Amino acid sequence: MTTVLISGASIAGPALAYWLRHHGFTPTVVERAPAPRPGGQAVDLRGTAREVAERMGVLARVRAAHTGARGMAFVNAAGKRTATMASDAMGDSGGVIAELEILRGDLVRILHEATAGGVEYLFDDTITSLTQTSTGVRATFERAAPRTFDLVVGADGLHSKVRSLVFGPESRFAHDLGAHIAIFGTSQREDLEGWQLMHTVPGRTAGIYPLPDGGAKAMFVFASPPAEHDRRDTAWQRDLVAATFADDGWEVPRLLADMREAPDFYFDRLCQIRMERWSDGRVALLGDAAFCASPMAGNGTSMALVGAYVLAGELATAPDHATAFRRYEEEMREYVSRCQKFALGGVSSLMPKTRAFIRMRDFSLRVVPHIPGGARLFGDLQKLANTVSLKDYRARSLTSS
Repeated sequence: MTTVLISGASIAGPALAYWLRHHGFTPTVVERAPAPRPGGQAVDLRGTAREVAERMGVLARVRAAHTGARGMAFVNAAGKRTATMASDAMGDSGGVIAELEILRGDLVRILHEATAGGVEYLFDDTITSLTQTSTGVRATFERAAPRTFDLVVGADGLHSKVRSLVFGPESRFAHDLGAHIAIFGTSQREDLEGWQLMHTVPGRTAGIYPLPDGGAKAMFVFASPPAEHDRRDTAWQRDLVAATFADDGWEVPRLLADMREAPDFYFDRLCQIRMERWSDGRVALLGDAAFCASPMAGNGTSMALVGAYVLAGELATAPDHATAFRRYEEEMREYVSRCQKFALGGVSSLMPKTRAFIRMRDFSLRVVPHIPGGARLFGDLQKLANTVSLKDYRARSLTSS
């Protein structure tokens, strides 16, 4: 097993390529976008994921690109803060906003630069079919000529093409969380001093996340039934967001106006991917393609980095790919299950059904960080982020170069 095709060049894919290359494999990464994707929302690096980044030699660069976020504050319609939680309130990985946050696009760039010299990238292309045999997997592409690889890994996100080709339609594995999310770039009306501000009314929350350059990211999360539509129809999506938040106060009217022209508008349904197994023959899944917990978990990027390290290490040390895939699942399953469970609390917190729940949530945020054992009431993110203890695959690798 030496050649591995990886679908997806966001976070999980390049991280896996790095570790496979480290262990002596020859990875190829295929990505539909024409280049590494810029922009995106802020993502957290928590617990063990930071150790992975340090072992990759990129942690210093990640810290240098930190957004500077200091924490999260909830505000009422007049802009008065009703509750705050600093990023270090319950440990460096324990707050709703992690002590170390970075824009997704910045992390993608760092990982691509760390791998570009030794990894083949096929940008502006995608897999169209996968055919498994006893000795490999034949892949066809939209642009490139067909090729055969020893293994294939789908690290291509929530709407994974690899998963649909090998495991079946997304509807078999996607568990709906009853809400939509929209994220886009906006401007800061005033200096937010590093605080993400959130305004909640029953059923929905609007937020502003400050960026170091003076800009900001806006976020809208709202409970709603599933709606059939073309995922590329952003006009319909913007209309839905605008209609849902039309009567809300605070900064919402300005944010809705900015949304109409935002070139980086992102919209999707909140759901989790739950699968009984993450591999089939010579094909495996990684990151959101295998175990998306939704943005409500705050651990998606960390799961991707840790999963990449574990999967590559098991492939390097196991006697065959089937054993490696089994061990990878055994190492990651508890971590994934706990992250997905934690996300359900985030859904209820940002889309409460009553104003009484909002008042109770804000009261809890004010007092819990200051009482002994309070972290447990919030799912103990600090402990959750360190669920996996990294094996030293470097010392045991069978193929390390």
